[in-house]
Amino acid sequence: MGPVVPDKGTKALIRGTAINRWHAADHRHARVLYIPAGGWYKQSVGQKPIPIVASLYYSIQTFHSGFTRRFNVSRDHNSFDLHIFRAEPSDSGTYYCVVTFNFKTLFGDGTVLIVDGAKSSDNAIQQLPISTFLQTGENVNLQCTVPAEICAGEHSVYWFRQGSGESHPGIIYTHGNRSDQCEKRSEAGSPTQSCVYHLSSSDAGTYYCAVATCGQILYGNGTQLLFHAKA
Repeated sequence: MGPVVPDKGTKALIRGTAINRWHAADHRHARVLYIPAGGWYKQSVGQKPIPIVASLYYSIQTFHSGFTRRFNVSRDHNSFDLHIFRAEPSDSGTYYCVVTFNFKTLFGDGTVLIVDGAKSSDNAIQQLPISTFLQTGENVNLQCTVPAEICAGEHSVYWFRQGSGESHPGIIYTHGNRSDQCEKRSEAGSPTQSCVYHLSSSDAGTYYCAVATCGQILYGNGTQLLFHAKA
């Protein structure tokens, strides 16, 4: 599952694609798939997963404490989606779908949800450069400076890119899970997290660094990459 990055106050829809993956693994049951039980879990940085909702059949849904007001689920014979209304910064985290069928328990890969508005003025994440013009095929070094007090503790770093016309940024790097698009550089003891890219004109857009720590998400102000038009 990919990341979902809504603006504060909007509705987030997180799809339970574990079921679709099961379809691909066993086509013999694709037409008779029925989900008697399912659930959603949320995991904040440094915390164990906590249950959001358990669902039996189509009508019996039990929401756990703290998830009763703005959360809802929708399901049919082959989907089980979680809806979050009026998303808040505290909703940021990784969401996991779990379903049970035919004595099998299936887990989703998890969806990262980062809600804008979780910035902290005391621990601002700084990005450089703010904007730059490039030639096609040119390399660029994007820097995300993490405050020393965060760097010393447990944290995760994410890089997102939002291109023109895209509704949500797409994740291009996750701390500990290197992407081919990003060569991470971090010197020992340095609070700077750098990603080096070899870019083409199709990579134009705004790049964001986000740091998840202590149950909060801190954001950089973004770096805008523009490309010179060919003569």
